[in-house]
Amino acid sequence: MNALAVSLRRDLRLAARRPAEVATSLVFFVVVVSLFPLGIGPEMALLQRVAPGVIWVAALLATLLGLPRLFAADHADGTLEQLMLSPQSQLLLVAGKVLAHWLLCGLPLVLLAPLLGLQFNLSGEVLLVLVLALLLGTPVLSLVGAIGAALTLGVRGGGALLALLMLPLFVPTLVFGSGAVEASAAGLGAGPQLSLLGALLIVTLLFAPWAATAALRIALD
Repeated sequence: MNALAVSLRRDLRLAARRPAEVATSLVFFVVVVSLFPLGIGPEMALLQRVAPGVIWVAALLATLLGLPRLFAADHADGTLEQLMLSPQSQLLLVAGKVLAHWLLCGLPLVLLAPLLGLQFNLSGEVLLVLVLALLLGTPVLSLVGAIGAALTLGVRGGGALLALLMLPLFVPTLVFGSGAVEASAAGLGAGPQLSLLGALLIVTLLFAPWAATAALRIALD
């Protein structure tokens, strides 16, 4: 586990030196979610109805915005090749980078979501479900996105290609996450949707780091 801790600590320190890059995704999330109430109008019933989809789509796009930077900087200066050649576990090194991405891009979205949800007049119970859904869903976005970031590493126009590859794979997380919030707002139980999100998280935790590591080996060959 030392390799995971070293990789995580290194990426967090590098991010602290480039706060503007980290803030871009957060500002994008806040701006997109905040513009919808202004554009739709003050009708509370309509705002409550569109809130789950709006917040989840904004979170998905904000996560996608930060994915190209996951491996690109290390690839550009040759650090990634050294990491892949090191005697440390490549799997844990990649897992540490993905965890750092979630801590910098995913976790802040989870923390900001309740404040932004107040703009849509969501109740406290619905906001709690929203936070739980994002807490389960955003790591899935980072884990699955790491595979796409590795596959498109060094490819010209990789950002657009990454979006084309990843958006279809993000759909289940989007559907279950927004569905959990919609079910809670309708007075129904959000348990089934949250359980499905938990299952997705377990599956991606088991397989995504291996797939991303294999894709990096292919990209560096």
